[in-house]
Amino acid sequence: MFYRENGQFKTSYRSDQQIFPILQDRIAIGLLLAFAFVAVPLLASDYLFRAILIPFLIFSLAAVGVNILVGYCGQISLGSGAFMAVGAYGAYNFFVRIPGMPLIPALILGGLCAMLFGILFGLPSLRVKGLYLAVTTLAAQFFSDWMFLRIKWFTMDTPSGSVSVSNLQVFGLPIESAVSKYLFCLAIVVVITLLAKNLVRSAIGREWMAIRDMDVAAAVIGIRPMYAKLSAFAVSSFIIGIAGGLWAFIYLGAWEPAAFSVDYSFRLLFMVIIGGMGAIMGSFFGAAFIVVLPIVLSQLLPVLAGWLGISISTAGISHAELMIFGGLIVWFLIVEPHGLAKLWAVGKQKLRLWPFPH
Repeated sequence: MFYRENGQFKTSYRSDQQIFPILQDRIAIGLLLAFAFVAVPLLASDYLFRAILIPFLIFSLAAVGVNILVGYCGQISLGSGAFMAVGAYGAYNFFVRIPGMPLIPALILGGLCAMLFGILFGLPSLRVKGLYLAVTTLAAQFFSDWMFLRIKWFTMDTPSGSVSVSNLQVFGLPIESAVSKYLFCLAIVVVITLLAKNLVRSAIGREWMAIRDMDVAAAVIGIRPMYAKLSAFAVSSFIIGIAGGLWAFIYLGAWEPAAFSVDYSFRLLFMVIIGGMGAIMGSFFGAAFIVVLPIVLSQLLPVLAGWLGISISTAGISHAELMIFGGLIVWFLIVEPHGLAKLWAVGKQKLRLWPFPH
């Protein structure tokens, strides 16, 4: 009853095309952002920032990029870890080699490097699709590992490829404490998510979805498959590259090529599948599932074992955590293959109809 748009009339095209057309949604988003920007920095602990909130924000941003390519355009990619690595090392080179380079332009330039890299490895999508495209994008992962390990120029001639950054500042403010890192990541995630949401609602977003649903029919009605697919690779890899720069600069501080292994590509793909393909909100749901659930299991399993009087080693707890986590993923995909975003949409629809039967 409280979640209905009765009496909320649209008097212009602009108001009718709002991202959140219902007043209740706008109020809820405003309260959520106020809580994230004001209440969380005052209430959260340092451990919560470093172990949960900052990784969650960065993975959510990377999942938004993957969702644009996989969920909206239908192009399967397993090169997300490589795009993150290119974004991180590209931002590092601009940040270190150019004196006085600010942090935000360095991250944007790193994202542009990842965009060019993504377009290069997106060219096979013009000829192949499905599993074959996934294998060709996986080649980007091995190529980036070789490139940052063997070409010493990218790592300032360090033998192991390990690099580090320090004394980060934004507009003269130091980015050293956990709170400042969290607020910086949150601001970037909010801005890029808003841009991505508007992009998928625009003409190019509709072209991506037409290519995803049936590329032959899309080409018949005048949509250029080459432009649509390569633009999806460009936008996706740009966002993933910025997420890689944040992961390296803000979360890690010091990293090597192994920090962006193929495991991250699969993890980001799982986030999109679990959260919901073709839904920006699903990227956040999937990131929360992948980031928070292992931490909850690692804290809960020892307590449960002690309560049951079972003697279990640390390695046994770790193995049980992996088995439960994998089982939950399989169970969830069977129960709701359309992801958490679908459950969220169904719940909102039921609220709009409540208390009437449906």
